[in-house]
Parts: sequence; structure tokens; C-alpha cells
Amino acid sequence: MTDPLSGKLAVVTGASRGIGKAIATRLHADGATVIGTGSKMEGSAPEGCRYRAVDFMDGAATDAFAAEVAERGPDILVNCAGINKIGPFADIKTGDFETIQRLNTTVPFLLCRAVIEPMKQKGGGRIVNVSSVWGKIGKELRASYATSKYGLQGMTAALAAEVTKWGILANCVSPGPIETEMTRSVLSDEQLAELLAAVPAGRLGQPEEVAAAVAWLAGPENTFISGQNIAVDGGLTRV
Repeated sequence: MTDPLSGKLAVVTGASRGIGKAIATRLHADGATVIGTGSKMEGSAPEGCRYRAVDFMDGAATDAFAAEVAERGPDILVNCAGINKIGPFADIKTGDFETIQRLNTTVPFLLCRAVIEPMKQKGGGRIVNVSSVWGKIGKELRASYATSKYGLQGMTAALAAEVTKWGILANCVSPGPIETEMTRSVLSDEQLAELLAAVPAGRLGQPEEVAAAVAWLAGPENTFISGQNIAVDGGLTRV
């Protein structure tokens, strides 16, 4: 299908790098007009996409962006911005825990809420929240991150139960070990080797592979899948 998203407006958070960048690139390649966010004023979205710097730790800035999104009325919303910080449960600082919940769960909630009415008025839309396999099976040293991603999945399922009747299909995609800056920043070579030994595919996934799943869920071929959590993980969560 040539340009399956032609005429569609997509908002992708966390589009300046990694998986979010790959998603924005793919949606643009599929014909969508893409607004991609990043946290830095000097940041950028992929070529052909519009860039918006938003500090999601700033409540007023987040509310202003949510209002802007509601006014623009996107056809597609992809929540990909997020952070991870690993460490023993007993050593987790309350502030770090709360920061991760805000960025990984509360901000997606605010943006999902912002698009419901405009999507409803349009007769439908697509929401894809980027979760993680650690929100499917959990993992040591990742209590804050796993909490946020389990929460994101539960929120998405509840959202889908409410809005699918209006043609708004809401789903999660849960990447496994993916070749990104975040993966490299939180894993030592030894930890990475140990993780890959548990992945049936025997390798890191590529951001473009996650983007392909998101693009399909956000595209016209998806007419009946909603409330699901699809792992893009090389088989990790099925062994």
C-alpha cells in the first residue's frame, strides 16, 4: 500500500532518538504529517517531521502541549517518551520513582485524554503506547520502570474498553532488548550478553522493527485490534 497514512496527522513523543525517532521516521515515510517531541530546545525530529521541544517534567508545559494536541486533533498518537533507571529496590529514591512514573505513565495519560474528544469527533483514531517487556514479565533492579510500564498497559486496556466503540483503537507495543542508547546506557557488556542468551532470536532488535509494528497498529489495515499489548522481543517473553 503506497502512503497508507496520507492525510493523517501523527504526534509522536520521544521522537528525537531511539525507538521514537524510528517510529516518527516510519510514519512520515507512510505519508503522515508527523509532529515529534524531544526534551531539548536544540533537539530535532527526523527529516520531514516537525519538532516540538517539551519539558514533560514541567506541569505547565505539559498541560500546554496537551491542549495544543487536543486543538490539532491528531489521527494518531504514539507515546514513546520515557526514562529508565536501574538499581536495587531498597535503594530507590522516592523522587526517582515518582519521576519515572510521571514520564512513563502520567504524561501518556494526559495526552491520551487530550485526544479522545477530537478523535471521537473524527469518527476514530489510533493510539499506540510504547511499553516494555519489563512491564509484561518484570525484572530485578527495574522496579520503578516495571511499575510504570505495567501501569501504562493497564491504562491502555481500560482506555480501549471505553473508546473502541467510537473507532479509537488503543494498543501497547512492548519492545524487548532493542539497540538504542537507553539499552546501552543501563546495561554493561556482561549484562547485555546474559540478556541476549535468553532471547530466542539471539540478537538485539532494531528500532525499525518496533516502528513497523507501531505503523501497522496505527494504519488502515488495523480495523479490529484494540486493548492489546504486543511484544516485539525476539520471543523473550514466550520462553
